[in-house]
Amino acid sequence: MLKKATLKKDLIFPVIAFFLFSGLFCQAQERKYFCNEELQSITKEPFVLHDQDKKNTYSLDIEALSIQKSALVKDNTYYAEIENPYFCQEAIDHLSLCEITRTIDSFPHNKKVGKIYLQQDKLYDYLNEISREINREPINGKIEIDEAGNIRVITLSQAGQELDIEASCTQIKTTLVEDPYEKNIPLQIKTIEPEIKSDKVTDMGIVEKIGQGESNFAGSPKSRVHNIKVAVDRFHGLILDQGEEFSFVKYLGEVDGEHGYLPELVIKNNETIPEFGGGICQVSTTIFRAALNTGLKITARKNHAYPVQYYSPQGTDATIYIPNPDLKFVNNTPAKLLIQAKIEGTKLYFYFYGTDDKRKIEIDGPYVTEKNDKNQMKTILYQKVYSSDGNELINDSFQSFYDDPAKYHHETIANNILTEKPKDWSDNEWKRYKKDHGL
Repeated sequence: MLKKATLKKDLIFPVIAFFLFSGLFCQAQERKYFCNEELQSITKEPFVLHDQDKKNTYSLDIEALSIQKSALVKDNTYYAEIENPYFCQEAIDHLSLCEITRTIDSFPHNKKVGKIYLQQDKLYDYLNEISREINREPINGKIEIDEAGNIRVITLSQAGQELDIEASCTQIKTTLVEDPYEKNIPLQIKTIEPEIKSDKVTDMGIVEKIGQGESNFAGSPKSRVHNIKVAVDRFHGLILDQGEEFSFVKYLGEVDGEHGYLPELVIKNNETIPEFGGGICQVSTTIFRAALNTGLKITARKNHAYPVQYYSPQGTDATIYIPNPDLKFVNNTPAKLLIQAKIEGTKLYFYFYGTDDKRKIEIDGPYVTEKNDKNQMKTILYQKVYSSDGNELINDSFQSFYDDPAKYHHETIANNILTEKPKDWSDNEWKRYKKDHGL
């Protein structure tokens, strides 16, 4: 038999290594079952998660989130033929001398029992899944100004919400550890306040028109006019914070049939093809012109691949496509900025309202700088902005290159109108397209 002193010396390094390894391993695998809360027992019925108002509930079977694992426990009344003298039931998040000082004859007997653990990785997956139903973006208030200068709220602001996954996970674990048979557990949901509140519109410094842009879409087919009107509604009444960078793609949102758009011609992948939302660039081009004339800092703008009749004069257009290219500019005025739109006949107008800081704006061009026998053209447009005391704020130029339109038109397109039904179109889509285009 080994001497007691020898045994203690032989044990010290394996025991220390065990605790160090266990602590590090648990920390690295913190979302696995063996690092999570132990449940005393388990309910056989689903429990219910709900929001604060209990308007929405989500049923989940606790058995789907738990797992049973065997573990050794101390039990002096239990005897077995095989013992593990190195086992020590101590917390593994700190170093302990454990049984180092004990003699071999004082080791208790160890019993293997089954324990139920909550699997945190599966709980996170489930919370992420239901967060898609719970999360809601806040809605900023929208206003408009009539011809008499009166402000009217056209869209009330609405707070958003977001599922706090970390806090909800902690709430679920704490509740089930205390009472695994609890049937109703509240989710932790954060409220997200809108940036623009309806009751604060009169305090925004939106007092006068400070710039505008316009374009003409004469000759557009009905489906293109329809798409222009749908997109205009996304921007009419929009309020930008002072210093905010405007993104056309961000505020435009989804472009598909479900959001009210019709198929129409767009420039994509070096082709002119029918797609939902054709004509939206009429809106982005007009907003670009309004931003230029207001003296705002343009941070992203791209011209179309070839000259488009609706965007004359060439060099003042702005093409967009989700997610890129985008039209972006910064509200560098001293107050919030209101974007307001109006359609009169075949003309589209965008007006920018805010606080006039008496800046001086110079728009020079566009000028054609190059034109060749390949039907290619280059233009340049200048924007200079000065403060009221004469300091230069912006000195930018916008260069555009337009390719030969013939390169982008398929033989099934004549005069910007389809002559054959696209393969991926339904008969109803083609029937409506022909009706709108007088075919």
